[in-house]
Amino acid sequence: QKYGYYHCKACNIRWESAYVWCVQGTNKVYFRQFCRTCQKSYNPYRVEDITCQSCKQTRCICPVKMRHVDPKRPHRQDLCGRCKGKRLSCDSTFSFKYII
Repeated sequence: QKYGYYHCKACNIRWESAYVWCVQGTNKVYFRQFCRTCQKSYNPYRVEDITCQSCKQTRCICPVKMRHVDPKRPHRQDLCGRCKGKRLSCDSTFSFKYII
């Protein structure tokens, strides 16, 4: 799971997501996300690890983890290529490793 930056070229809308699923050890994206306005699907134009803003590590032992994600913000299942049309969303299911 990584953090991605998106841009819809049709609507000129930009968004970010902490639900970017990549091949393990790479930035190769498995699932696209859909623009909330025109419903076109896109891969992120930039992908990065979800890191702690305090220690800059992906897996840290900081007592208060300051991630650059908002855990209170709901996951848009209707715009996510991984969980669209499924009963459970990405934020409530275990992250399985995918094999090509």
